[in-house]
Parts: sequence; C-alpha cells; structure tokens
Amino acid sequence: MRKCGDAACWQRREFITRKGCQTDFLKASCARKHLLVESVFALLGFSLAAYSVVGNDSIQTLGTFLVSNERRKWWQLWLFAGSIMAIVVTLGYLGYGEYLGGKGDDLTFGKYDGIFKGDTLFPTISAWYVLPPLALLFITRLGIPVSTTFLVLTFFAPKALPQMLVKSLGGYGVAFTFAILAFIALSKATERLFMQRPFDGEDHGLWTNRKFWTTLQWASTGFLWSQWLTQDLVNIMVYLGDPRQVGVGTFVFALTVLLAMLGYIFYRRGGKIQEIVRVKTNTQDIRSATFIDLFYGLVLLLFKFDMLGIGAKIPMSTTWVFLGMLAGREVALRLRLHEANEDGRKVWPMVFSDLGKATIGLVVSVLLVVFLYLVEGRDLALLFG
Repeated sequence: MRKCGDAACWQRREFITRKGCQTDFLKASCARKHLLVESVFALLGFSLAAYSVVGNDSIQTLGTFLVSNERRKWWQLWLFAGSIMAIVVTLGYLGYGEYLGGKGDDLTFGKYDGIFKGDTLFPTISAWYVLPPLALLFITRLGIPVSTTFLVLTFFAPKALPQMLVKSLGGYGVAFTFAILAFIALSKATERLFMQRPFDGEDHGLWTNRKFWTTLQWASTGFLWSQWLTQDLVNIMVYLGDPRQVGVGTFVFALTVLLAMLGYIFYRRGGKIQEIVRVKTNTQDIRSATFIDLFYGLVLLLFKFDMLGIGAKIPMSTTWVFLGMLAGREVALRLRLHEANEDGRKVWPMVFSDLGKATIGLVVSVLLVVFLYLVEGRDLALLFG
C-alpha cells in the first residue's frame, strides 16, 4: 500500500473511508426499513386473517353451538371457546401439539412444513398479501362459505394447491359418506325422538333433560373446536412466518388478537353466514348439534393420521369437510324420516348450492394468485407448471 506523505493524501483516504461507511450505513438502514414494512404488513395481514378466517369458519365448529345456545349470553360462550383456544395455541407454541392428536409441534401443528418444502420458500410479504383476508371479509358478509385454506395458503404457496385440493375433496367425500351411514343408523333412534320430544314438552327422562344434553353438547363442541384449531390455525399463523422463530412477544400479540376477534364474532352471534346452519333440519336442538359436532370432530381427527396417503401435514379445507358432513346428514334424514320432509325443501338443490358456494372460494383464490403473479411480473407458466 502506498504511504501518505502529505495532507492531501490523508484527506483522500479519509474521504474514501467515510464514503464506504456511509454506503454500508445506507444499506443497513434500507434493510431495516424493508424489514419494518414487511413486519407491518405481516401483522396487518395476521389481524385481518384472525377475524376473517375465524368469522368465516365459525359456522363449522361454533355454528351449531351458537344456534343451539342463543338463549345464553355471548360472553359466556366466548369464555368457553376462548379458554380452549388459549390452551390449544399455547400447547402448539410450547411444542406439545402432538398431545392433541396427529403430527406437529409448532403453532401451525406441522402444517407450515407441509406447504413450505423442497424449492417452495416463504415469500417476502408485501401489501398484496393483505388481499386474501380482505376478499374473505367481503365474501363472508355475503353469507358465502369459502375455503380459507385455498384462499389464504394458495397465495403463499401456489404449488401446494393440487395436494390441498385432493385432500379436501377426499375430506368432503369421507364426511359425506360417514354422515349418511351414521345418521341412517341413528336417525330413528335419535333425530325422530328429538323432533317428537322437544325440551318444552313432557318430561321423558334423559331425552328431555336440558342440563344433561347441554353438558354433552359443550363437551363435543370443545373437542371439535380443538381439532379445528389444529387444522386451520395455519391459515392465520402463516403471516408470522416460520412458527419456530416466533418470539414470546409476537406470540402474546397473536393470542390476544385471536381472542379479541373471537369475542367480537360471539358478540355478533356469527353474522349472516350462520344461515347455512340455521336452514338445516333441527340444528337448533342441542341434542342434534351434539352429534353433528362429535362426528365432525372425529373426521378431522382421522385426517390427522394421513388417511389418504397424501401427508398428515398437508393442509385441507375444513369448510368442505363440514359441508360434506351437513350434506350427508341431510340426505340421511330425508331418506329415513318423513318429519324431515315436512318443510317442503328439496335436499339436492340445498347440497349443490352449498357446494357451489364453497367452490367460489377456490376460484377466487386462484384468481388472486394469478393477479399476484401479474403485478409482480412473474411468469404464469411457473404457476401452472
């Protein structure tokens, strides 16, 4: 290195050194700014997803619970469901998720690893990633049940869509078949008696004991709610990135937002989307709701053990599974009970109407991903390939 023997030489060296330091400083400052912006969009997306996902999917797990407990105060129902949510989310964060069945020891109960694998990397979150929960909010206000799994996760990992779709279609089929067989076997022994022996009528022992059936229904709802959370929390938690890197502060924030949004949903009694549950045969009866919740929870638990050979950690649309359960039950009741046909409604138009509404979510999710590729200038061939 050439030695500096005069003042001008030292000034040139100081200038070069200072300029290099400024350049490094600007790079670091720019990186911090990008990280801050990404964090803001991630937390905003998480908050919107917490409300829209739970709001849309509440008909699956809490719909019959809300309908059959309309006489109770909203905060009593919220304390029950909120306590279960807090326990489930905390168990996932501490790495004890496998105690709830299946595989997974993080906040997403293994579902994060199911979609971000191989060459599929977690994307850089921008303002566009707020679109899925916003679209979900709009569609939910119309009373249309859409798959939050397709709508949100396809945006993050488009290449995971085929496996999620196959597993979800399988879930619909399994739930539909399971419900037909179960309710054909039980309908005359249970549903007919429920219709003929209402709670406000004569005393028929346990069949009309409201306290007994309320206890059973709350237990079945708690079981179903815990199973749903382990399946669908990834649709919300995905905004926080790798669940193993979520700090304590972020975890507390996430749990607080989830509980607050759940409370608001209970305060509104589920909203317009509850109509899908209300129009089904005898769902206002807590005895019928007990069987619906129990059977649905069992189907979700079965899919945590890789029934179709696709992968236990691949997310699935619980909306489609729930609609399959309701459709199978409705078909079984119409076949077995003449009381179920007295309202004059046709069962198959009802079944295909619900399935058609759910398909809207799939179409919207694909269109949103195509839109993202176009605005970011990415090759659509990579998406469809």
